[in-house]
Formats: sequence, C-alpha cells, structure tokens
Amino acid sequence: MRYFYDPRCNLSGYLALIAMLLSACASTELNAVWKDPTYKARPAKIMVVGVARNPLNRRIFEDEFVAQLKARGTEAIASYTVLPDQQESNREAIAAKVKDLGADSILITRLVSKKIIQTYVPGTRYYPPPLYGSWPNYYGYGYRYMHTPDYIFEDEYAVMETNLYEAKSDKLVWAASYETGILGSDTSLIQGYVGIMVRNMIGQGLLGK
Repeated sequence: MRYFYDPRCNLSGYLALIAMLLSACASTELNAVWKDPTYKARPAKIMVVGVARNPLNRRIFEDEFVAQLKARGTEAIASYTVLPDQQESNREAIAAKVKDLGADSILITRLVSKKIIQTYVPGTRYYPPPLYGSWPNYYGYGYRYMHTPDYIFEDEYAVMETNLYEAKSDKLVWAASYETGILGSDTSLIQGYVGIMVRNMIGQGLLGK
C-alpha cells in the first residue's frame, strides 16, 4: 500500500492518519464463495499452483498453501517443486505431474485485478491555549493558530481468486474471490489471505479442522 500525506500535519493529524492506516491494512473483504453442491468428497492430495509473473511470489503463495493444508491433515504439493517456472503455463505438463504424483485435486490461486481507492481528508484548525495577560499576547495569538493542510491517502487493493478442481474430471468444485491489501510478497498478508481461504474450505467440508 502507498499513502500520501502532508508532513506538516500536527500530532492529532498523525494519530488520525495512523488509525486510518491500521484500519486500511486490516480492511479485507470476501467477495464471493461458491461450492458445487454435488461434490461430496474431501481432497486427499492437492497440487497447489500459484499463477504469478514473479517466481518468488509463486513460491511464497504455494508454500503457504501447502503448509496450511498439511496442518489440516491434507497432503499437498507446491507445483514449483516439480514444475520449473518455464512450464508453469503448460497445462499438459501440470496434468501429467498431477497424475504421476497421484493428486486428486488442483488448487489454483491468482491475482485477478488491482484497484486504488483514494480518500480525501480535509484540513483542520488547531488553536493553542490563549494568553490573555496582555493585549500584545492576545493580538499575537490571533496569528498563531495552526492549520493542518488537506491531504489524500491511497489504499491499493488486490482482488485474489482461488479455485479448487477435481483432477479426474477437471471440474471446478469450489471457488472464492477475496479483496485484500496484499502487495508484492508481504508474507504476513499472504499468510492471512491463505488462512481465510483454508478456513472457508474447512467450513465447506473440504478439509479437516
């Protein structure tokens, strides 16, 4: 996320900005969830595929999904460990590895889009304690009020999508879309995103608790 503000803001302005930043960082939204009502199985071995231009991001996402899936008792494989980056877009290569490794499901996660939301914060006036002891002090006070300038901060959000497919039929069995403050390879935000996906899969009966 990138934020812009005027550095001349006073203490109260900084405190307000910090509060908004914390709120923005925590602001996430589960946009949509779907599960095939006819799918009653529970995956036993999942191939995790992260679709990303940056190989590092692919590895971080896949490793985090694998770790959290295994923690719930479901075997999982990070695709980058068996498929080099140049084969990531090769569907035949992925299908062949899924079959060779005995995976019954494929989980694919990708960045769908990004958006920036701008918030305008109007300036405020702050008056220090007045000094009425003499007219020069009082007169000078009229010129000493402090003003916090207007500023704008920006929230950058990523819309992520994670889909689960049944390997033998290639059929989509579960899908979730999520709006989050993820940016780049921020590990803590990725862990949070993956955690929400995994908890939703648990709630849908796809994973053990």
